[in-house]
Amino acid sequence: MDGILLLDKPAGVSSNQALQQVKRLYKASKAGHTGSLDPLATGLLPLCLGQTTKFSSFLLDADKRYRVTVTLGVTTDSADADGQVLETRSIDGVDADAVRDVLPRFTGCIEQLPPMYSAVKHQGERLYKLAREGKEVERTPREVHIFALTLLGFTPPTLELDVHCSKGTYVRTLAEEIGAALGCGAHVSALRRTGVGPYVEGETRFVTMADVEAAAEEGFAALDAMLLPLDTVLGHCPAVRLSADAAFYLRQGQPVLVPQAPTEGLVRLYAGQHEFLGIGVILDDGRVQPKRLV
Repeated sequence: MDGILLLDKPAGVSSNQALQQVKRLYKASKAGHTGSLDPLATGLLPLCLGQTTKFSSFLLDADKRYRVTVTLGVTTDSADADGQVLETRSIDGVDADAVRDVLPRFTGCIEQLPPMYSAVKHQGERLYKLAREGKEVERTPREVHIFALTLLGFTPPTLELDVHCSKGTYVRTLAEEIGAALGCGAHVSALRRTGVGPYVEGETRFVTMADVEAAAEEGFAALDAMLLPLDTVLGHCPAVRLSADAAFYLRQGQPVLVPQAPTEGLVRLYAGQHEFLGIGVILDDGRVQPKRLV
């Protein structure tokens, strides 16, 4: 089976545990996720099955959306509710206006220091493993982009934010820094991923693990019906439809000239109207070069 499963990951399981369970239910030989979620987090975990794994990098690089609950006045060693409390401070004087005043500092291009409780590697070791051993190592700040940061609600000591950000953004670090800017500290107490690239909650149906288990009882037709076509990964790219001859040469790895094709960027490639071939890139001379084919 080839396609994308938009899994609504439950809290309390790792992304890999969720992936392995789905892989077993689908009896898939190839499967991968497109950016892990912490066990604490819930929400969208797109899983690529079969040929779709060839295109998983496009979702790994895609923008992400989150709804996050931040508890003010308490900092933890992991910056989330699973960590050990480091400090408790008063939140007197912090109101919704104060929160709105600091949020613009964290929009646009910003630098973040990867937290010790993260999957980033240092000399071959995951940072979270070092953190569990009580070690802290020097890390290099990374540039990320916060496209939008909106206050959804404030009921002391918690506030709720909607975050639209680039890949590689640590929402826990963002919450921690907002707490520091407010002078009281903070940690993430709940986190839900609501969007990855073209897939956004409310616009696309997410499926639960219970849905997948129920479909597995019905058989492979029910499982297959839950998958989105793999070309939906590239929905933001314009479609180019090829003649039989052009499709033949492109499958051989040769660039082809397509009338009225876009002048630049990535494109979705189809033989005729419906057969998805893969993704291509427009060369400087206007020809379409295959980049990754099914």
